[in-house]
Amino acid sequence: MSSTHEVFNQVPPLVGHNAAADPALREGVEREGAGWALPEIDELGRLAGTAEAQEWGRLAERVPPRLHTHDRYGNRVDEVEYVPAYHRLMETAVSHGLHGAPWADDRDGAHVARAAKFYSWQVDAGHGCPISMTYAVVPALRANPELAARFEPLLTNREYDFGLRDPETKRGLIAGMSMTEKQGGSDVRANTTTATRQADGSYVLRGHKWFTSAPMSDLFLTLAQTDAGVTCFLVPRVLPGGERNAMRFMRLKDKLGNRSNASSEIEYDAAVGWLVGEEGRGVRTIVEMVNMTRLDCVIGSAAGMRIALAGAAHHARHRSAFGELLIDQPAMRNVLADLQVESEAATTAMLRLAGANDRAIRGDEGEAALRRIALAVTKYYVCKRAPMAVGEALECLGGNGYIEDFDLARVYREMPLLSIWEGSGNVAALDALRAMAKEPHTLDAFLAEADLAAGADARYDEAVDRLRKEFTSFDDIQLRARRIVEQMALVFQGSQLLRHAPAAVADAFCASRLGRDWGGAFGTLPAGLDLAPILERTETGFPG
Repeated sequence: MSSTHEVFNQVPPLVGHNAAADPALREGVEREGAGWALPEIDELGRLAGTAEAQEWGRLAERVPPRLHTHDRYGNRVDEVEYVPAYHRLMETAVSHGLHGAPWADDRDGAHVARAAKFYSWQVDAGHGCPISMTYAVVPALRANPELAARFEPLLTNREYDFGLRDPETKRGLIAGMSMTEKQGGSDVRANTTTATRQADGSYVLRGHKWFTSAPMSDLFLTLAQTDAGVTCFLVPRVLPGGERNAMRFMRLKDKLGNRSNASSEIEYDAAVGWLVGEEGRGVRTIVEMVNMTRLDCVIGSAAGMRIALAGAAHHARHRSAFGELLIDQPAMRNVLADLQVESEAATTAMLRLAGANDRAIRGDEGEAALRRIALAVTKYYVCKRAPMAVGEALECLGGNGYIEDFDLARVYREMPLLSIWEGSGNVAALDALRAMAKEPHTLDAFLAEADLAAGADARYDEAVDRLRKEFTSFDDIQLRARRIVEQMALVFQGSQLLRHAPAAVADAFCASRLGRDWGGAFGTLPAGLDLAPILERTETGFPG
């Protein structure tokens, strides 16, 4: 072979590692009361680092779901076919309890443990959608105790049982959500789908839904109009007795990313549904589900940053340019350290929210108030930052980063979805302001959390003072919504890092994000910071 085809100075695959070895993750899991789960988290993290699992993720996206509206005889079937790798991903996620299992686990920290496992198992984001929705459906379903009693044991069972059958005959169930319509989007009160009550207490639904993810799920929460207004319903794919419900698939969406998830456009053609919650209070009911999936948006964004950073750091440790390894070159060290600070801030804030979620579920009203506002704030900011951070990490690989053979192109395509899903930027920002207006105690809880780090760093204290001044006037409050919520997110992250992260990480965060000694791109940390201990955090758990 010609010497021109000799391969050298190429980076080996990043395999054989533990994806759960992220020190910020492990420290947060211990701190938030789920240290008992670290063995299972590690088990899942090691599996995520195998070549086999990474191949499942690649195949699930490269061979996307296929819609079959009719069988070969012309009978309507409305089925979606998935590649086998997709089912392996789902089996793994369900068997490790990433779906509804924490709702059946009485241990403190069960929901934190689930968050850490969801973070560690991001080998494919698409299958995470039905997993997330199955987790999130349980608290909303409890608005109808009879339905919860029938289906919750199957939604929390750790068996993946794919196929369209009477849900009560299956070993385990997967749930979905169907809210938005083409004319309304986030404005679900503009929905035109109707629901008509029947003599047996069920409802018949007719209408067109613009986005319904994971349409082969067993159960769906959906919204429809009754005489009382927007109302929440549980709609099964298969009715008791085995007859298929009248959900007609129009098409699968051709998406930028998240391709292994069969997002669909559907019509209810006299589909049967059961009431969940009060008539006319459907938005309030389904918000229980939305809030849980918002947390998963934060988890997925933080995980995407970590995956991309790990790939960039691995590349820099093995790739030479201009006579030196990239990791030894000052400009690259600044970029990687800056990305580590961003990743660690997101992960630490995410775990604080997971802890608040766990304690709120167990009845802690103070933690529920903090979760209410800090989740909206963090969902807005972290999901906005993720595409930028992953894009910067991708650039560390140069042209290879832009090639589909390398994993970061797939990770990059996933990131914008998480900002859009469950309320895009303006919706999340305005929701935070709405919480402050309608539930003032949520702002009190947020500021109390911020005060826990008071005095630790002058730059942080100044940032908190600036934030408090934003609340002295409510003129043009919607115009300032993003500005206020961004400042809140940075204060929330700073509070967590100052109390829990290594000093070098907290110092770099305060100097750049709060002290404003920072440029418009990653890699602009100021001189004088100690980058070595920050960079060590990028290497933990990965092969040399």
